[in-house]
Amino acid sequence: MKAAVYNGPKDVTIVELETPACGDNDVLLKNLYASVCGSDVSAYHHGPRAHRITPGSEFGHEMVSEVAAKGKNVTGLEVGDRVYPYPVLAAGDSSRAGTLGGFSEYILVPDCEVGKQVHPVSDKITTKTAGLIEPFTVATHAARRAGPKKGENALVFGAGTIGIAAAIALKHFGCATVMLADLSDFRLRKAAELGFETCNSGTQDLAAKSAEVFGPARTISGSTADIDIFIEATGAGAPVDTYLSMGKVFSRMVVVGVHQTPRPIDLAKLAYSQHSVIGSGGYQPEDVHTVMQIMESGTFDIESIITHEFQQADIVRAIETAHDVNSALNVVIKY
Repeated sequence: MKAAVYNGPKDVTIVELETPACGDNDVLLKNLYASVCGSDVSAYHHGPRAHRITPGSEFGHEMVSEVAAKGKNVTGLEVGDRVYPYPVLAAGDSSRAGTLGGFSEYILVPDCEVGKQVHPVSDKITTKTAGLIEPFTVATHAARRAGPKKGENALVFGAGTIGIAAAIALKHFGCATVMLADLSDFRLRKAAELGFETCNSGTQDLAAKSAEVFGPARTISGSTADIDIFIEATGAGAPVDTYLSMGKVFSRMVVVGVHQTPRPIDLAKLAYSQHSVIGSGGYQPEDVHTVMQIMESGTFDIESIITHEFQQADIVRAIETAHDVNSALNVVIKY
C-alpha cells in the first residue's frame, strides 16, 4: 500500500509499505476520505511541537473508511461498510491518535469492537461529509465543555473547521445567536453562508460589533456585549485577553486551540468577574454520537466547508493549500 510518512518540517514522502494482515479479531480498513488537520499543517511547517505527530511515522487521523477485510471473530460489520475509526483507540495505542494513518491507503484496527474502535456511518451522511467526523467531535466536545444552555449567546474565535464545527454544535445544543470572529474574509464568508453572524476582528471593532449583535450586558468595570460562551479555536493568545477584558460576569471561555507557549492570566480579575476558563482537548464517545446526529439531521450544509480535494500523491500540496487561510478552509484527500 502507499502511505504518506511525516519525516519532519517540510518533509513528507509517499512510500510503499506492506498492507497489514488482518487477524481473526481485526479489521482492515480502506480509507475513503481524509481531512487535513491544523495539527498536520503545523507539524509540516514548524515540527511536532505540542502535536502528537511522530517523525518517521504514518500520519493523518481525520478520516472515513470502509471495511476491506475482517477477522472471523469480528461481529457487527461487513466488508464494504463505512466506518469512522476512533483515533484514540483504533490503532490499539492511544499515543498514535495523531498518527493513525489517515494519509495511508489502509489501516489495521486490532481487536476491533463496533462502537469502540470503529463507529458505523449512517446512510444519511455522505462519505465526503463523514470525513469530517473527527474534527467535529473535537469541536463538539469543546462546545459541550462550555455547558451551553438553551437561549444563550456565543462568540467563537476562529472560522476554521474547528471553529465552524463548534458554532454548529452550539446551535445544536440550543444557543440562540452564535458569531464567529476571524481575520480571513474568505472563511468568514463560508461561516456567513451557514447562517452565522461574523466579524473580521482585524478590520472591524469586535466590541462594537458584538454589542450590536448580542445587545448589552455588564462587566465589573462597565458595559459589554451579552455573550455567555466564548470558544477559543485559534491557538493565538489575543482571544484569551479579549475574553478577560470583555466577558460579562459569569461568562465562560473554552480553549480548544493548541497553544504553544504559556499565557499569564490576571487571577484577581478572573475571580471578581466570576469568569471561567475551561480547557478542552480531544473528545469522548458521546461526542461521536452527537456529531452523527448533527450530520444526519442535514440542518447545516457541512460539506460546503470543504474547499479543496486532492489525491494522495498530492499530499504536500494539500497541506500547503490548507495553510492558506485566505483561499482555503477544509482540505481533503480522496482515495
